[in-house]
Amino acid sequence: MARESHKEAGQDLPPYFNLSPDACMASLGPAISTAELARIAERAGAGRQDLASRGLGEEGKKTLHLFSTWEITRYLIPVAQGHFRRVLKANPDLPQGMAETDGGAKWFTLDEVLRLRAFFAAEGARKKDYLPYRPAGLPAKMVAVANFKGGVGKTSTCAHLAMSAALDGYRVLVIDLDAQGSMTSIFGGQVADEWQTAFPLLARHYARHLQSENRARVDRGDAPHPLDTTLTEALKVDPRDIIQKTHWPNIDLIGSQLNLYWAEFQIPVWRMQARGWKLWDALSETLSDSGVLDQYDLIFLDTPPALGYLTINGLAAADILLVPLGASFLEFDSTGRFFDMLHSTFSSIEEGENAAARALGRPELAFEWDAVRTVITRYDAAQQAELAAFMQAYLGRAMAPQRQDFTALIGQAGEQVNGIYEADYRDFNRETYIRGRETFDATWAEFKKLLYGIWRRDELAAAGAAPERAAE
Repeated sequence: MARESHKEAGQDLPPYFNLSPDACMASLGPAISTAELARIAERAGAGRQDLASRGLGEEGKKTLHLFSTWEITRYLIPVAQGHFRRVLKANPDLPQGMAETDGGAKWFTLDEVLRLRAFFAAEGARKKDYLPYRPAGLPAKMVAVANFKGGVGKTSTCAHLAMSAALDGYRVLVIDLDAQGSMTSIFGGQVADEWQTAFPLLARHYARHLQSENRARVDRGDAPHPLDTTLTEALKVDPRDIIQKTHWPNIDLIGSQLNLYWAEFQIPVWRMQARGWKLWDALSETLSDSGVLDQYDLIFLDTPPALGYLTINGLAAADILLVPLGASFLEFDSTGRFFDMLHSTFSSIEEGENAAARALGRPELAFEWDAVRTVITRYDAAQQAELAAFMQAYLGRAMAPQRQDFTALIGQAGEQVNGIYEADYRDFNRETYIRGRETFDATWAEFKKLLYGIWRRDELAAAGAAPERAAE
């Protein structure tokens, strides 16, 4: 007697049963050649341009939305709307905004908001927090956002922190070290080749090391190392020339594109040719020597999702390291291994350098960061609260207490190729907008506390005061 089938028993089979090899073959299509890979890339590129164009203005460039009086007084300048309007009326030389209709709400560019903020800081109540804290005479702080696990919200977190800082009035530089170029797309960057990325900064540093080494070789009577065309061209590059303006008046960009990945193969070749080259200092020293650090308050580094040479440069340059991760076992496990690899990598560099330093009586190398924090992203309190608390218990101070919720606004803004702070709140229900940006406002608040504490510690150290006396 035949067995009863699943259908006869009223059950649907899972989709992986009763597949026909002939039918599967018919839907397979031909084998894929390398030429087809190029065609796929071309189609994806066309689609990417189409998507990106949705966030562009009439001139084909990204534009930043205008800010209403409500938005300014709620999020940017801490004054009541009525007082804000009275100040504008009493000071006709200040930006007055523009109205879309007679008697309608006034709208301002971010440039105008920054001018208004400066006026309130100079003329307003002394106790108001019109301008963010920034000790004079101290260099820009460099912030690396890193994790070698993709999909953890690394680029999104980095971009929104940069935008938050800009809205607060800081001068910001964003450096995209990821050859995928997602950060570059967010800020509307146009990068033709690797010479408009961070690559010439690294090549320039290596070329200058070779020049220094060659002088020593000539003094010893040895033949100098030749500088190839790439290194010769890199010496001509002024780091300031590869910085692009963005649609944000106070955010500049060093962009990225696929050719930047070449650096991961070129750097170890250079290192083998000149073992004395301190490759981990290439980015930070080039930015410092060129005066770039003096032009900004904050520099955000978006690193690749791998612990390669570009990431090592970003982490070595950074004063603050932020590590985004989701509240899941796999991401917690992966992030733990990431920190293990960080320790192995940087401690091995220290050991290698310090063996020679001790023999020569020179100061030893010691990497140090002002702060290292993990931050939970894409958080769902209903599903992940217990695991998040578990992670917090083990990581302690190394984990920021704020959780970055995933909201409907985040998803919608992503579909429009915009950051949350680039979204026009009129495109959403106002309460949806308020709830949606709260999570990034909270992330910025936690980071700002960290930044203030670090800058205050540096300020006291520069003045020769002990941090313990700050409260006295």
